[in-house]
Amino acid sequence: MRLMIMFDLPVETSKQRKDYRKFRKSLINEGFIMVQYSVYVRVCVNKKSALFMEHRIETFLPANGLVQSLVLTEKQYNDMHFLVGTPVEDVRNSSGRTVIL
Repeated sequence: MRLMIMFDLPVETSKQRKDYRKFRKSLINEGFIMVQYSVYVRVCVNKKSALFMEHRIETFLPANGLVQSLVLTEKQYNDMHFLVGTPVEDVRNSSGRTVIL
């Protein structure tokens, strides 16, 4: 499973920029990687762990802006089409490194 977080946060004031940096850093600390600007994705073992991570993100949401989540299966994620550009071959972005204990 993949948990995709998409966000559009205001960055007009210094407080809003600080909130943006804090939210982005928290996503990275939770194991998310950037797919595009303001689009981050994380590999999850199953839907239950994806929903758990979604609830965890709710604990550090900024006060303003728009944050959306989308849970995808590996097949749905791998069926993504690149209309312009090429995919980045990053080992962190593969489900092959997921270890189930």
